[in-house]
Amino acid sequence: MKHLIPVILWVSLAVAQKPPVPKTADGKPDLSGIWQGGGAAGLSFAIGVDNAKAARPDAATTQGAAREPAPYQDWVQPRLKEIRDRRSIDDPSGRCLLVGVPRITSMPLPIKIVQTKDEVIFLYETFHAFRVIPTDGRGHPDDIDPSFMGDSVGHWEGDTLVVDVVGFNDKTWLSNGASIHSDALHVVEQYRRVDYDTITYDVLIEDPKVFTKKWNLPSSFLSLRPGERLREYECIADNQDIQRFEELLKNPTLFVRPAQ
Repeated sequence: MKHLIPVILWVSLAVAQKPPVPKTADGKPDLSGIWQGGGAAGLSFAIGVDNAKAARPDAATTQGAAREPAPYQDWVQPRLKEIRDRRSIDDPSGRCLLVGVPRITSMPLPIKIVQTKDEVIFLYETFHAFRVIPTDGRGHPDDIDPSFMGDSVGHWEGDTLVVDVVGFNDKTWLSNGASIHSDALHVVEQYRRVDYDTITYDVLIEDPKVFTKKWNLPSSFLSLRPGERLREYECIADNQDIQRFEELLKNPTLFVRPAQ
C-alpha cells in the first residue's frame, strides 16, 4: 500500500495542474487546436443492424447505456440487407469519397480546429476535407448545392457550439456498415469543451425520407493532441481494396468463419 501512495499523489497533482479551458476575447471556450475522435468505434453506433442486436449489452456505449438502433422505415430494410449481403464493400469511403457528417468526426485521424470571432474552421486530415462554419448569425444560403459534407452554420448556446448541417447528397454512409440516408438528411452537432483536453460531441439526426423519427446518437468525444500536426492523406493512391473485395465476393466461403 505504501508504494501506491506516491503514485496516487502524482496522479492527483497531474489532475490538479491541468490547465483551465482557454477562452476567446469574447468569453467563448476556445476550441482551437489539434484534436482526434474516438477512432473507428467512436461513432460506430448501431446503424443498419437488427433491433435485437442493437439492444444487447455488448452493443452498449462506453457509458454503459444500450445503443438505440437506427429508426429506419420498413421500406429501407431490403436495401440494407442488400448492402450487408455484399459485405458492405460499397461503402463510399472505400472509393475515397468524402465520408460526410457526422461520420468524419469518428475517423481515426487528426482534426484541426481554428476558431475566430465569426467562424469556426475544421480541417480534417481525412480525405483533405474542410468545413468553414459561420457563427455570426447568418443562416443557410438559398442556393445550396447537394454535397458530401453538406452546408454548416453555427451558433453558441452558452459554452456549447451548435452546428446545423443540411444540403447533403445521398452518396455517403452515416457509419461503417449499412447506414444509408437521403438528401433530406439534417444533422445538428453540439461541441462542448468540458476541460482542457476534451470536447464532448453530441449529434441529433433526422431524415424524414428514411427514418421514422429524430435520432440522438450516443455521446462521443474529441481528445486534444498537443504537438500533433496534419499530414498528407491521399486515399486514392494505389487503392485496390474494391477490386480485391469484388473478387472475394465471387467465393462466399472465404467469408465464413470457422466453427468454434
